[in-house]
Amino acid sequence: MIKKILIANRGEIAVRIIRACAEAGITSVAVYADADRHALHVKKADEAYNIGPESVAGYLNAHRIVNLAVATGCDALHPGYGFLSENPLLAEICESRHVRFIGPSAKVIHMMGDKVAAREAMQAADIPVTPGSDGNLDSLDAALELADSIGYPVMLKATSGGGGRGIRRCNSRADLIKSYDRVLSEATKAFGSADVFMEKCIDQPRHIEVQILADSHGNAIHLYERDCSIQRRHQKLIEIAPSPQLDETQRQWLGETAVRAALAVGYQNAGTVEFLQDRDGQFYFMEMNTRLQVEHTITETITGIDIVQEQFRIADGQPLSCRQAEIQRRGYAMELRINAEDPKNDFLPSYGRITRYFAPGGPGVRTDAAIYSGYQIPPYYDSMCAKLTVWALTWEELLNRASRALQDTGVYGVKTTIPYYLEILKVPEFRAGTFDTSFVEKHPELTDYKTSRPTRELTAVITAALSAHLGM
Repeated sequence: MIKKILIANRGEIAVRIIRACAEAGITSVAVYADADRHALHVKKADEAYNIGPESVAGYLNAHRIVNLAVATGCDALHPGYGFLSENPLLAEICESRHVRFIGPSAKVIHMMGDKVAAREAMQAADIPVTPGSDGNLDSLDAALELADSIGYPVMLKATSGGGGRGIRRCNSRADLIKSYDRVLSEATKAFGSADVFMEKCIDQPRHIEVQILADSHGNAIHLYERDCSIQRRHQKLIEIAPSPQLDETQRQWLGETAVRAALAVGYQNAGTVEFLQDRDGQFYFMEMNTRLQVEHTITETITGIDIVQEQFRIADGQPLSCRQAEIQRRGYAMELRINAEDPKNDFLPSYGRITRYFAPGGPGVRTDAAIYSGYQIPPYYDSMCAKLTVWALTWEELLNRASRALQDTGVYGVKTTIPYYLEILKVPEFRAGTFDTSFVEKHPELTDYKTSRPTRELTAVITAALSAHLGM
């Protein structure tokens, strides 16, 4: 049995994994850079170790992190998401040092991280992929010839890309000529590889992903789908499970197809198979994320399955705790990523000190956060500071509960996306469940909001307190 886990990450996901360790009776070990000395995951873990002054580089030093895992007696390592979570090198080093990597094998991570190899694997498994290049593009001329063949618009993508980076939409030959060298440069800087490929652009698609779990005993299951269509510049903002836009036939096909995809590549542990759905209802494989997703919370909420605990079991060589027929889904869940950003100022990051923070409560409300009153949000990392997960039996109840929970959330001292999400929840198109990935771009007016009710209430409380203190 796994007894001690090093968590090679930071922020709310590190706190989430630490909580799972506590419930499983597993000792948790945190790592932190100097900028995270006062971070919540450092306070929560059973043990915590400094990995150096570099704010980001320390979290990306696979050898140093695995050496620390060995030195502290850890028998397993959880990569979380981001950083090294989809870097096969980390899995390889863990294997060579006899530390269990809580994720798929290095071979599978490498295959699915290479978007061209992933497409080829899915085609071999008879899973539909978007029309595009057979392998990497070797020149601009080849790109232009292919684009003329499949028709514009097209997407240029970094072969090793992810997280919305290294992607450019090209609506014409002129766009493609202008973007080709730029995407090569972005791919090289972000991923260390100049390889790019091309796909037909599915215009205004729905972005639907399926959570899967697979063990070393040949068992693979799905935990239904998540709708990730509300996104800005390929970065997800709001996720919903299950999708309010699918019928049961589509839902069943997606789940079965995602399981088939996992089995086709010998996948083990938790993963996500992502699809795009076009206006005609056709689904196309987009990519597979070989790690725990930010939005795993909504899947846990509708199924009751603790995905992180299942990751522990799989890494420990145990079978899954349940079979497909035993999985029940109930109601709807929504995750809202609370980012320290200013929506009124083109979502500019808003780093600084949290002067006051309080989480919402009540039925069907869950908060995953790494902030607290007095915490200083460092400027070196992703702007997400909390995740609000809300559940209800019906879609309409979910919308109302999400609005209430957002208004109950207090994050002061920095700008956040909370008032922006309150505006999204009012839009008839969203409330009707008929949105796609173009939703945010279609509604620029949503950033023109008034001060939210919680802010007004807190201002009134502070004013009253000051008046009483000063005898006014």
